[in-house]
Amino acid sequence: MHDPLPDWVPLRRQQIGLQIRQARRAAHLSQIQLGERIGRDHKTIHRWEVGATNPTLTDLLLVADALDVPLSDLVR
Repeated sequence: MHDPLPDWVPLRRQQIGLQIRQARRAAHLSQIQLGERIGRDHKTIHRWEVGATNPTLTDLLLVADALDVPLSDLVR
């Protein structure tokens, strides 16, 4: 059985989602358009942006590339 996550983890996940959303909007892309660029469903993009699920490192690399931003901008 897994130990419960520290309280800061969900908050950090939401912050990363917000960074993804801000970068996507700055690139003038919809969730659907970003999803098409990286091969993910727009519902997945939405779940990342609201902090409901975790993007993998590969997902974050794809998002950073598609939005032409450094990976560090998404996870700072």
